[in-house]
Amino acid sequence: MKYQITIGIDGNEANVENKVGVSVYAFELLNYFHEKASADCEFVIYLRRPPHSDMPRENIHFTYRVVNGLVMWSQVFLPLKLHLDREIDVFFAPAHYIPRFCPVPVVVTLHDLAYVHYPQEFLKKDLYKLKNWTAHAVKTACSIIAVSKNTAKDAIGYYKIQKDDIKIVSNGFRLSLDNNTVGDLPTTVKKPFILFVGTLQPRKNVVGLLEAFAILKKAHPNYQLVIAGKKGWLYDEIFSRVSEFKLESNVLFTGYVNDAVLASLYKNASLFVLPSFYEGFGYPMLEAMYFDCPVVASSTGALPEVGGDAALYFDPNNPHHMASVMQQVLNDATIQKELIYKGKDQVKKFSWEACGSQTLEIIKNCKKS
Repeated sequence: MKYQITIGIDGNEANVENKVGVSVYAFELLNYFHEKASADCEFVIYLRRPPHSDMPRENIHFTYRVVNGLVMWSQVFLPLKLHLDREIDVFFAPAHYIPRFCPVPVVVTLHDLAYVHYPQEFLKKDLYKLKNWTAHAVKTACSIIAVSKNTAKDAIGYYKIQKDDIKIVSNGFRLSLDNNTVGDLPTTVKKPFILFVGTLQPRKNVVGLLEAFAILKKAHPNYQLVIAGKKGWLYDEIFSRVSEFKLESNVLFTGYVNDAVLASLYKNASLFVLPSFYEGFGYPMLEAMYFDCPVVASSTGALPEVGGDAALYFDPNNPHHMASVMQQVLNDATIQKELIYKGKDQVKKFSWEACGSQTLEIIKNCKKS
């Protein structure tokens, strides 16, 4: 079926230096849309600032428009511009917020509702916007996309969305780490080790992981726990628990590491653990599987959805259960091999091409007749 359509997109999430989470999602979709841009399907990308050098190159059917304005950009300056740009048929907002009083139909993507489950982890101004601006988005959008069944379920329950009004389009996976030039392990990393990758914040449940590791260490005193990720917020308890459990010589905090070192950590870890209380998706699980690292994870949020049968799961509220599942994998080479084998297939189920294709179809279907 042929379309003649011009799609406007909020490209700000993609237009950042260090891309993680939602930024990766927006960037990968822009790359897909760039490939599909044609006389029948044109894209106009709206930005606060000029595009970074790694953003897709402009062409006659894929263009950027920089809209000046800092505060309330998506609620004031962007909609004013859209009222002037009369050629836009549909607008796509890749992350919760849509322009107010938008003159054309809007498609919005919801990534997770962590702010509902863990409001204490968000600044008051951010929490207000996430709750209220997202409520406006789901109320007025032509179509709503959720990146997982779990996010869809949360949105339906919290925002009272009709099931038929929300569509599930899974995130894709493309290795962002450099698989060819793997960096050296930090000198403080000692084999064998268990790996966690993520921002240090309460919902990542690092405190529970430390308690589980303290239990595990009784049977496996030679193991080290490597925690790779930058400090987020409310992380003081994490460091105090290391002292409380007397794990100073067994737990290593690497802080932020570059892609090459992160790839090396995945490749050399005996086990990857994702103990989060809540995740809207769980990208590090797929990275670990790609690098042939066995995965164990929480049985909550979207993690079982992403990991499938290529991971073993535990109750994140029960450190003894977490330690038991970790030990089960470490003690059994057959389980390790099975998880690695299944992980290779699981990663293949997630592609940005499929995500882009499904997303574009939803956007096109919102064009006014």
